[in-house]
Amino acid sequence: MPLPADAGARAEETARLFLERQGLRLVERNYRCRLGEIDLIMRDGATLAFVEVRYRRRSGFGSPAESITAAKQRRIIAAAMHFLQWKQGRKPPPCRFDVLAIAGKETQNIDWIKDAFQADF
Repeated sequence: MPLPADAGARAEETARLFLERQGLRLVERNYRCRLGEIDLIMRDGATLAFVEVRYRRRSGFGSPAESITAAKQRRIIAAAMHFLQWKQGRKPPPCRFDVLAIAGKETQNIDWIKDAFQADF
């Protein structure tokens, strides 16, 4: 039986490949700071997309996207603000927060939710 970290890493790689096929470009993966973590940071044209990847083998406990709590959203937003301050300089590009939900073990269903939640920058 695979470890949860292995499943998470595979889900993030699946998400990256999916988003790249949609025309996005990887900026950074697994960005971590003391405030939180961002799974994928992608560029979609001029916009930076901070992407939270969620995976569930089974849907018995709801969709993967439903597992993102308000507290988790706040941590992602805080990490994004940290990234923007340290990596993007004085004038950050337009940003959004996406969720990429992957469900199913054998046949994976991918649900890309653009602008899944908002931040007041």
